[in-house]
Amino acid sequence: MEKTKKFKLGLVPKLIIAIIVGILIGQFTPEPFCRLVITASGIFSTFLKFVIPLMIVAYVTMGIADLSQGAGKLLLITVAIAYASTLLAGSASYTVAYNLFPNFMTESALDQIAATADNSLEAYFSLTLEPLLDTLSAVVLAFILGLCLSTMRGKSIGSALYNGMSDFSGIIDKVLHSVIIPLLPLYICGTFVNMTYSGQTFVILSILWKVFLVVIAMHLICILIQFIIAGAVSRKNPFRLIKNQIPGYTTALGTQSSAATIPVNLECAKADGVCEQIRNFVVPLCANIHMAGSMITITACATAVCLMNQLPISLATVIPFIMTLGVAMVASPGAPGGSIMTALPFLYMIFGTTAGDPDGPICAIMVALYITQDSFGTACNVSGDNAIGVIVDTIYKKFILKEPVTSTSADAADI
Repeated sequence: MEKTKKFKLGLVPKLIIAIIVGILIGQFTPEPFCRLVITASGIFSTFLKFVIPLMIVAYVTMGIADLSQGAGKLLLITVAIAYASTLLAGSASYTVAYNLFPNFMTESALDQIAATADNSLEAYFSLTLEPLLDTLSAVVLAFILGLCLSTMRGKSIGSALYNGMSDFSGIIDKVLHSVIIPLLPLYICGTFVNMTYSGQTFVILSILWKVFLVVIAMHLICILIQFIIAGAVSRKNPFRLIKNQIPGYTTALGTQSSAATIPVNLECAKADGVCEQIRNFVVPLCANIHMAGSMITITACATAVCLMNQLPISLATVIPFIMTLGVAMVASPGAPGGSIMTALPFLYMIFGTTAGDPDGPICAIMVALYITQDSFGTACNVSGDNAIGVIVDTIYKKFILKEPVTSTSADAADI
């Protein structure tokens, strides 16, 4: 007698339910209950920030170490693709925003969005759990360990450290699949409770929905172009690749963190047919260096703020800002809004010394405007990470392993 197959709700439905529940709680429940949910979400967020650097060290180190051939070359290729993608995305964003935004931007709209900045709820309490490393230090350490293990193992050094890192990676993998992924809906729910209670969820849609839609459209077009390129290089169906990316995209919408989405994005890369070594190397790495979506949002918001305050802006001032921020944002993916907080010290490059004061009203408006769209920028970031993963995987198999490229691997599994 066959056993009845137990129904299991997938991750995407759980995330959608968490978003809906978060909006309903923030809209219709009393403040004490909202703060309770935000407190639970905050505790999980603290634990997540502690684990993220460990996850980067574990996955990136092993991803590079397992590349017995061409590890250094693949690292340079990945960094170059990620940086070029970020620069092109920011430049295109400025061009679109500069030509479209003057048609529907008003100063009163920005004032109303800025007014929601101080309405967020505080948790009842928080835990202090400092990460052992910051994200940038974790990336650099992973580079050093991974490259050295890849080139020296079995030659200059033995396998003890490699085996230890492999076991450490297994421990982190267990934590991710047993604790972090199951509790992601709670994290997402708390985020939307706070956004809804503060008024950000609805005010952005009712006041600046045109700007909002233009930025989201740019994100979606960016994702489409990235996967079309990845599909052309790998001979895979780009729309199947996009379908496989839906869980990662949805997770990023709720977490507002590229780093927090790494566990789900690794599963998306697996469904794309990216081999384990490449996905464990590229996905955590690109979560920290590939910021195309965030760059689109920051550039568009900066352009909008300049237009509304009659500040001069041109491509000549935007390009140096984008090039600088493309490097500076490496340390930003660990928390919601991390990209705009990283960008604050550099906004003077666009706004000028006076208006670009990080503590001034112009930058405050910039932060408020960005935060309301941060989820979609993060979702664009992580989607592009997997497009890069598909490209690097193809280069690895075709030019380093000398394997024939087929068009079937991306169709082998769906999440």
